[in-house]
This record gives sequence, C-alpha cells and structure tokens, in this order.
Amino acid sequence: MSRLIKIIAVFMLCVVVAAPAALAGGNVVIKGSTTVLPVAQAAAEAYMKIHKNVNISLSGGGSGDGIKALIDKSTDIANSSREIKKQEMDLAKKRGVNPVAHTVAIDAIIPIVHPKNKVQNLSLDQLSQIYQGKITNWREVGGDNLTIVVVSRDSSSGTYESWGYLVLNGAKVTPRAQLQASNGAVVQAVSKNRYAIGYIGIGYLNKSVNALTVGGVQASAKTALAKEYPIARPLYMYTNGTPKGETEGFIKFLLGKKGQEIVKKEGFVPVR
Repeated sequence: MSRLIKIIAVFMLCVVVAAPAALAGGNVVIKGSTTVLPVAQAAAEAYMKIHKNVNISLSGGGSGDGIKALIDKSTDIANSSREIKKQEMDLAKKRGVNPVAHTVAIDAIIPIVHPKNKVQNLSLDQLSQIYQGKITNWREVGGDNLTIVVVSRDSSSGTYESWGYLVLNGAKVTPRAQLQASNGAVVQAVSKNRYAIGYIGIGYLNKSVNALTVGGVQASAKTALAKEYPIARPLYMYTNGTPKGETEGFIKFLLGKKGQEIVKKEGFVPVR
C-alpha cells in the first residue's frame, strides 16, 4: 500500500510541476482595448498559423480592463490605446508587476457623422464644445437645424481618455452623451441616427458613416505620422517586464515586417 501511495504522490507532483510549464510555453492571453483588438486578432491568427503549437486567447473590454488584468496577472499582454496611468503603475509595482510598453501602431481618432449630415469639417474647438454640450444644434456649425446627439465611448476606454485629453483638454463630456462600450457600437449608433456624432479609431471606419476632417486636415497614415492630424495617438501592448517565451515571439512578430503589414491592412499606421 505504501508503494502505491508513493507512486500516486510522484504522479501528482509531475502534474503540478509540468502543467504550468506547458501553459507558459504554448498559450498567450491578450486582453484590453477594442481599438487594438482587430490588429491583435489578425496578428494572432497569422502567428498561430506559423506556430501550430501556440494558442492565443483574445478578448476586449477596454484599455482599463486590459491594464487591470495585467496588474492582476490574469493576462500576458494588455492592449491599450492610452499610456498607463500613474495610479495604475503604482498599484502594479505594489503587486510586483512591472508594466513595459510596446508601441505597435499609430491610430487617428476620427469624428464621424451620419451619411446624410452635410457637415464635412469641424475645428478642435467646435468638437470640444459639442462634446461638452455647449453647441447643441448642427445649425451652429453649418449643418441643418437638428439637435446634436453626442455619442461617446465609456470611461473604461482608452479612446475615451485620449479624446478627453486631445479634444476636451480635460473638460467633462456632457451627461447627455450616449456611452458605448466599443468602436463598433459607436459606428452602429451613428449610422442609424441622422442627428448623431461619434468618434472611432481609424481602423473601424466604413461606408456606413462619414468621416469629418478636423481643422481641414483629413486623417490618414501620412497626416498622423507627420503629426498634421491633431487627434492621433500611439497604440500599445503592455507586458509584465521584458516579454519571454511565446509572448516575446508574438510581439516580435507584430513589430516585424509581416506584423506591420497586418497593422496597415487593418487600417492603422505602422510604426516601422
């Protein structure tokens, strides 16, 4: 009987020791920004085709959720469309996590309207006043006599944070704004409402909505890289320290030639 117990004990020890090693070697968990999501998804599919033994699981939820997951050690990569905040960095350090940023793309945040809206251009100041609720009718900015319906990302979104910094200069969004959980939801809301205005990452732009120019400048890879377009920002993937194993392999792939081609194909601006 004692011999049987010893054999069972050895077997259980092997399972406990080997399982985490297997998970670390062949699985990568990615969570966070919905803006970075299409790039991450396309890159993950391409990477797994090359590396058959690797499994990459991917989910959105917003930049804040991704960074929270990194701090909680429940993700290998946190997608974020904003820089990590000081309070998040302080909390991470308290929990023994060292967030390291990897810039994987450049994004232009584009204001969008319904295709029947005749407004084609807004200044940064006009956008700011609309989102603060100070301009409430399209007639005030050259449009029809229609009440403006403001559509915004919710506060867990990095795009919301970037818009607040680049457009609102820290001012609060009007409480009348309709808050959406993703870029796709903003597109859907604006495409169905002639009165609406929203904002999305450039990679989500499609024919169901019209993109506005900002201060007369059209959002593009060229204007974003040249810093001519005023609402552009980097997109990040955060890891806990220097990435290792398949996490390192995936990020190197995304920053390599094939990965940056994916970034471009998904409508964002490559960094290399």
